[in-house]
Amino acid sequence: MSVLNVAFYGSDETASNIAKKGDSRDVVSYVFKETKDEKVRILSLLRPLKHPESIRPLLSVLNVSRVGFVEVKQIDASLGEVLVAMKCSEIQDGIAVINPDSGEWVDPDQVRVLFKQANLNWKILEDVPEAHQIREELFSLGQSEDESDELVVPLDQKFNVQGIGVVGIGYVQSGKIKKHDQIEIMPGRKPGVVRSLQVMDDDVNEASSGDRVGVALRGVGEDDIGKGTMIVTKDSEALVEMSSTVSKLKEAPFQRRRVVIGDIIHASTNMQFKVGRVIAIQGSMISIEWESPLVVRKDGYEVVILVQLDAVPMRIIGTITETDSA
Repeated sequence: MSVLNVAFYGSDETASNIAKKGDSRDVVSYVFKETKDEKVRILSLLRPLKHPESIRPLLSVLNVSRVGFVEVKQIDASLGEVLVAMKCSEIQDGIAVINPDSGEWVDPDQVRVLFKQANLNWKILEDVPEAHQIREELFSLGQSEDESDELVVPLDQKFNVQGIGVVGIGYVQSGKIKKHDQIEIMPGRKPGVVRSLQVMDDDVNEASSGDRVGVALRGVGEDDIGKGTMIVTKDSEALVEMSSTVSKLKEAPFQRRRVVIGDIIHASTNMQFKVGRVIAIQGSMISIEWESPLVVRKDGYEVVILVQLDAVPMRIIGTITETDSA
């Protein structure tokens, strides 16, 4: 199966017209599945709830999405923050549909300017296409291949199933996970074995990049996993744990606030939401001490977004790259 995860910002009505509504917690999923040319392909729209009150669901969606879809109902600070989040998450491909509520109007030229200022070169549509046209457009944008074959599965849910044991649920960020694989849980490198796998409520022998997978684990306790923990292959060197970091800071579009020593910062990557304190700044380099270890990829494949929760109206500060342990 080929699964394309799409970061969707818009109404439940529009999302439900494109795909079937499914699970709902902090994020609502809408899934469309079809067989084309004897191959199964799946479109998964991920819609964050409680934004702008809470930014974490939005960041969680962006952690696992490759394509963006924004329904523009009005131009406001919330839309601006979403566009900045998309840009900082390196969602390079996406579409925007201008669809104001009945009796309202949105200036298309103003929308184009806003996207240009956010450095998002997306297709902007003034008329809402048919659902099948939107699906084909999104599928066409998600045809690029994954850049890494190292297994990384960030988890966002866990529970105990009688007769099965501990189950973690998350998205395969890269690589493949197979039944009976020997794995480790990070941070901490807790060893375990994959007892069984489920994708879309079906038992499977393996899950690939993009799949939302339930992983039944043997040798792993419920306290060993949680939101932001990650499954990797045993002895994998794909990830590294850091208690403090020195990184290059790339500031977000529209952000006027400047980070200073002593600021409290949150980092979002691979379902983690870590809190830290800025301990040094030198030019574009920023040093941060983390309350609990930040787990990052050695290959730099993922994006690490920095957030200040009290920075209004733009909470996204920017991204950090070239990260080393301080």
